[in-house]
Amino acid sequence: MYRRIFLILFVGLLVTSCGSSKKTSRNYKKPEKRERRVMTKGKADSRKEKEVEVAPAKDPLDNGVNPIPKDGVSVYVDTYSEIAKEEMLQYGIPASITLAQGILESGAGKGELVRKANNHFGIKCHDWKGATVSHDDDSKGECFRKYSLAKFSYRDHSLFLTNRKRYTDLFKLPKDDYKGWAKGLRAAGYATDKKYPAKLISLIERYQLYRYDGEVLGKSESDYTRVTDQLDQHTVQKGETLYRLSKKYNLTVEMLKEINGLESNEIFEGQVLYIKPLSKGY
Repeated sequence: MYRRIFLILFVGLLVTSCGSSKKTSRNYKKPEKRERRVMTKGKADSRKEKEVEVAPAKDPLDNGVNPIPKDGVSVYVDTYSEIAKEEMLQYGIPASITLAQGILESGAGKGELVRKANNHFGIKCHDWKGATVSHDDDSKGECFRKYSLAKFSYRDHSLFLTNRKRYTDLFKLPKDDYKGWAKGLRAAGYATDKKYPAKLISLIERYQLYRYDGEVLGKSESDYTRVTDQLDQHTVQKGETLYRLSKKYNLTVEMLKEINGLESNEIFEGQVLYIKPLSKGY
């Protein structure tokens, strides 16, 4: 009797175990198929709809008249090099210097002053009678000049330098002496940053901006880089005179003046002088 009871209980447990196993298996497989179907079909369709419906936003800076360069220094140079060369022809400021200042002061055309005022050189209002804009610089809310187009900023930069006596000595330098200009600008008070000359020179030599000076002067390509050669130059130090330099380099004062296109014996600290005769056609 006990043996029969044991067999009945054993069979019952066995049937229950098998039934629950099959039930669990069925419950597991069905949701898996449904989830896979929904994820694959539903999400793919959703993504496709979004790609069709969402259009790219219009760049608010691209006004079709004076678009802002977006691809760095090279694009900036390509955009404004012709303007810089024209300014050099009319006002005698090296195109290399104008471009380097524009790159540095405007962040290659991406700076805030360019975006809201077309001001590429950070020129403040001073005696300006035109449109202005408020901008935080050395102090909060300073007054800066505003231009309708970038080319007017370039022209005002030329006028700013030519109409102020403190920059007069710069125009006595050789036309492509970007090193003398870079140092002279800082010495004349254009910038307070001690590294300003080095920054301009670095930009000019890195992007070969001196070639635009050569183009304006009608020089051959082989002479474009002459100004970067330190062997034929001397940077004037404090207290130096043309007479002292003539003795140092075994030249006459008149030869130094002729080589450098100087009208007087006056030289200034930071000025770059050539100490070898220039090539013909300069």
